[in-house]
Amino acid sequence: MNELVMELDSRSGRHLYEQIYDHIRQEIRGRKLLCGERLPSTRSLAEYLQVSRSTVDLAYEQLLSEGYIESRPYKGFFVCKIDGLYDLQNPVGKSGQTKEAQPRRFLYDFSPNVVELGSFPFSTWKKITKNTLIDDKKEMFALGHPQGDLELRATICHYLHVSRGVNCLPQQVIIGAGNDYLLLLLEKILGRHRKVALENPTYKRACQIFRSFAYQVETIPMDGGGMRADILAQSSADLAYIMPSHQFPTGIVMPIGRRMELLRWAAQEEHRYLIEDDYDSEFRYRGKPIPSLQASDEAGKVIYIGTFSKAIAPAIRISYMVLPEKLLECYRQQCMFFSSTVSRIDQSVLNVFIRDGAFERHLNKMRKIYRSRHDRMLQCCRKYLKNVTISGENAGLHLLLHYQGEKTERELLHLAAEKGIRVYGMSDAYIGRLPDNWQPTLILGYAGLQEEEIETGIRILSDCI
Repeated sequence: MNELVMELDSRSGRHLYEQIYDHIRQEIRGRKLLCGERLPSTRSLAEYLQVSRSTVDLAYEQLLSEGYIESRPYKGFFVCKIDGLYDLQNPVGKSGQTKEAQPRRFLYDFSPNVVELGSFPFSTWKKITKNTLIDDKKEMFALGHPQGDLELRATICHYLHVSRGVNCLPQQVIIGAGNDYLLLLLEKILGRHRKVALENPTYKRACQIFRSFAYQVETIPMDGGGMRADILAQSSADLAYIMPSHQFPTGIVMPIGRRMELLRWAAQEEHRYLIEDDYDSEFRYRGKPIPSLQASDEAGKVIYIGTFSKAIAPAIRISYMVLPEKLLECYRQQCMFFSSTVSRIDQSVLNVFIRDGAFERHLNKMRKIYRSRHDRMLQCCRKYLKNVTISGENAGLHLLLHYQGEKTERELLHLAAEKGIRVYGMSDAYIGRLPDNWQPTLILGYAGLQEEEIETGIRILSDCI
C-alpha cells in the first residue's frame, strides 16, 4: 500500500481536497501509482495529513467519479486499469527494446460525470456537523433504523413532493449509500428471474448491475418521446428502467402521453413495475421543472430512485428509493435485516441541511453557475463548430454534438485527444449494434470546467471537427 507522501499548502488559495485529488491523479497518470495498487484508507490519510476525513472523502469521490480509482467492498480503494490513458504501455521499438511511455495529459476534460466542487458549502456543512456533535448524543452512535432515520425520511418526502410532485409517506422511503446499493436491495425485493427493459442508449452502469443479478436485459429503442411503449409491449419484460425527466445520455424529456402509455403497460400485469431514475432532475434551465413519473402513478407501479450526489457532491453518498406500498411487505419480510449503509451522523447533517433551507440555497447557486456554463458552451459551439447540430440542451450537465462530416466517432475522439481535449462518444452508451442511421455523436459535460476553459477547449476542438 502506497503511503502517499504529499505536502498541502493551506495558503495557496486552493481547497485542500483539490490538492489531494491533483496529487493522486498525477501519481496515477505518471505511473507512480500502478494499476491494482491499494490506496490508504480515508481515515489513515486524513490522520497523516492532519485534515478532516470529509476532505479526503471529497478527493477520493472525485477520483472515483472520473474512473481513476475503484472501491472494493471491505477491502478499500485501488488504482484502476485505464485503457488509453497512455499512448502505449511499454512500447517496443524496432530494436526490440522497450521505450518509456509518456502519459497522455488532457488540457480540458469535458466529462459529463463530474460536478463543480469549488462551490461546495464547506462552512455551512462544517457548522451543521459541529452542532450535530456538540452534545453527548449517544443515540447517534447506535445502529439506526434499516430504512434510515425517520426524520430524514420525512424531510425527503416533503422535499420530493414540493420539488418533484412525488407522493409518498416516510415508511415508503429507503435511504442507502448510493444508487448501486439501492438497486442491489431492489433485486432482493423483486426476486430473481426477472426480465428488465432498458432504453437504448442508456446508463450502462445500471445495465451492468442488472446483469450481475442474472436478470435478462432487453433493450428498447427510443424515439423523440423516449422508450417506445409499443415495442416494450411486444417484449417479455416485466420491469422497465427509465429516466423520463432527463434521459441519459440523450437528454430527452418524456412527454405526458408516453408516460401514460408506460403506466398503462405496467398496470396490465400484477408483477410489472417501472423503475424511475431521477438522477439530475434538479438542473433545468428553460421552462418549468418537469414532474416525476411517480407523480402520475395512481396504481402503485413506479419505483422511484434519486440521489444527492449530483446536487451536492459525490462524497455525499446518500440516495433514496420510494417503494410502492405493494412492495413494502416484500421489503419487510426479505430485507429488514439489512442494516442501513449510511452513517446516522451523515443522515442528521443532511436532514438539517435540507430542513433549514441550506440545500435550496445551494441548489439555486449551482443552477446559476451551471446555467452560465451551459449558455457559454452553447454560444461557443455555435460560434466555432459549423458542421454539428446540438441536442440535449436546457437541462442536466451535458449536451450532445451530432457530427455531420466524414470522420468516424473514434477518429474524432482520437484527434481531440491528440490536441489535449477529452470528449466522450455516445456510441459507448449503446447496448448491442448502433442504429442504421447512426451519426457520430460527442457527449460534452460542462460542470467541471470554468467558462474560460470551456471556450478554449471548444475552440481547440473545432480544429479537429
